[in-house]
Order: sequence, then structure tokens, then C-alpha cells
Amino acid sequence: MRPFTFATTPTVFFGQGALSRLGEIAGRLGPRVLVVTDRGLVETGIAAPAVAALEQAGSAARIYDDVVADPPESVVLEARDAALGFGATGVVGVGGGSSLDVAKLVALLAGGGESLGEIYGVGFAKGPRLPLALVPTTAGTGSEVTPISIVTTGAHEKKGVVSPVILPDFALLDPDLTRGLPPHVTAATGIDAMVHAIEAYTSASPTNNPVSRALAREALRLLGGAIKGAVMDGCDMRSRSDMLLGAMLAGQAFANAPVAAVHALAYPLGGHFGIPHGLSNALVLTHVMRFNAPACGGAYCEIAGDVFPELAGTRDPDALIDALAALSRAIGLAPRLRDLDVPRESLPTLADDAMKQTRLLVNNPRDVTRADALAIYEAAW
Repeated sequence: MRPFTFATTPTVFFGQGALSRLGEIAGRLGPRVLVVTDRGLVETGIAAPAVAALEQAGSAARIYDDVVADPPESVVLEARDAALGFGATGVVGVGGGSSLDVAKLVALLAGGGESLGEIYGVGFAKGPRLPLALVPTTAGTGSEVTPISIVTTGAHEKKGVVSPVILPDFALLDPDLTRGLPPHVTAATGIDAMVHAIEAYTSASPTNNPVSRALAREALRLLGGAIKGAVMDGCDMRSRSDMLLGAMLAGQAFANAPVAAVHALAYPLGGHFGIPHGLSNALVLTHVMRFNAPACGGAYCEIAGDVFPELAGTRDPDALIDALAALSRAIGLAPRLRDLDVPRESLPTLADDAMKQTRLLVNNPRDVTRADALAIYEAAW
């Protein structure tokens, strides 16, 4: 067995009511805490308990709620300025992946003075950063346990900051915060989490390791067994809990065994057409898997029974791929790019942009050329 390193968030609180434990760690965040979130969570009252828990523990709290989906650099910099203006000694992120990713960068930029433009890529962010706690409200990105933050740069491109320094100090996973999440959001974020686990399990990265693979399989078992129940009944707390835990385990897996071509081809769909990240992944997932099957079909067979118990022991990778396509349709996700008004003439541009995602493509179990990327988009269209 080759040597490996596995890193994750040091402390995880999980369970209904876990948000209330924010008060227990307020002292580690300091006397002035910036809460990074979006306006929807403020309007629905989900962010308020976080502020209340901090204030009851004696910390002053201020909300920054201008986070948007696929956050641009301007939002990150505005949030950083809000932290500096407030004199923040700690940061709490509450929300989906966008809010959590922004919170990571705010803690870094406000705590160490680094320049955002100089830390894109792997290992360029050095810190220090402010103390950081993350509270996910969707079961998808696993951002609360990953050293990754994704930012939209320019008009359409996405770039990542990848560094262990942005792993948070605390993750608080409270299934109550996902209660009543709309079915389409539940479906898209759930498939996103499944993609993380699948790509982590098959990642060609030299950092792929037995811990990540074990976590990926448990994540797939939880997610595969819960996603239909969570989509059909937003108050099914057993399913909600399994989804939230599964998304976190998938996050721990891909944080150490990085994702690959599915994400590389999904990012341009979000950048050019504003398609939510989870849905973008769902649109290209099975087509990338069919492309990859000659290189990792055995691995697909290994995990097929984790997602779909009836496929245990299969020797046909297409069985998993077909079942995932059927699952995506069953939970109401659009099956084709044309269903999201992606024009066919845009596919060459998407392929060009996908090939810029070298940080991700290097992890794919099969080399991807531009012609391959274009063919995958054509199949998905």
C-alpha cells in the first residue's frame, strides 16, 4: 500500500438541533463573528438561530447576506471587506455550497491578507485565516469538510482555491435545516453528492486512498437509499439525515481523492447558462461514465450494489450507468442539455472551456481530449 495523507475538518457536530451547539464554540470564534449567508436564508429565518446562538454566548454577530449562486469574485471581495470593516475575529458560513465557499475565502482573506487573484490553484493559499465554522443547509457539496472553494471569474469561467488551510475548524450538520427543501433542489444537490463519491472512488489522482474509497461507498449507500424519500417528502427526517451525512462523507472522500471529468464538463454549463451545479453534474454524469467505463468499469461494478442493492454482484458497468440515468429521471431532473435551453451551437465553446479545467481532468481515469469532451456534450444534448 502506498503512503497517503487524509485531511478533514477536525470537529463535526451532527444531529437534529446541532446548530444550537454554535454557542459552545463561540469562544473559539472570538468576540466578533461575521455570518456569511444569502438573503433567502435570512428571509426564511434559517440564519437567525445562528446569530442568536452566538449572541447568547456573548459574541457580537453581523450578517453578510449578499451571497449568490456561483459567486463571482466581487461577492468574495465585498464579504471580505465586510469582515474587515466589522473587525471580525471569526467567520460562520450558513447555507449551500456557495455561502460556505465564500465563508472559507472570507476567513482566509480577512485573516491573512492574501490576494484572491494569487491563490487560485492547488496549494497557493498559505494563511493564516480567521477561525471558521460551516453550517450546510443542503445535502450536496460537502463543502463543510473540503479544502476547496470555487469562484466564478470573468464572465463564464470558474476557478478553485484548493488548500488545507481553508478546511474549517468546525462543521455543524443539522438535518432540521434541510427540512422542506424544495424537491428540485433536493434532487440536484443529492446527485451532486453522489457524483462526488463516484468520482472520488474512481479518481486517478495519486492521493486516492483506502479511507476515501471506504467513505465514498458508505456515502453512496446512504444517498442511494435516501434520495427518493427526501425528494418525495421534504419532512422525512430519516431520509434528510441520511442525505446530509452521505453528502458529508462524499465530501471527505473527494477532498482527498479529487473529482474529475464530470465536474470539468459541468462547470462550463454553470458559467455560461447559470445551470445549478448539481444539475450540471447530473446532465453529464452518465455520459462521462460511459466514456470512462473502458478504464474503470470494474470499479463501477464494485459500487453498483452500494447505490442500488439489486445490482450487487453485477459485472456490467452499464447496469449502474443505466440505473443512475433512470434515478435522475425518477426524481424529476431534466435529462438533456436541450431541456435547459442550451443551444447545440454552444457545444464547441463548452468543450473549449472544459479543457481549461486541467486541475480536474488530470484526475480522470481516462484521458479526455477536446474531441472527447465535445462528443460527451453531444451525447448529453
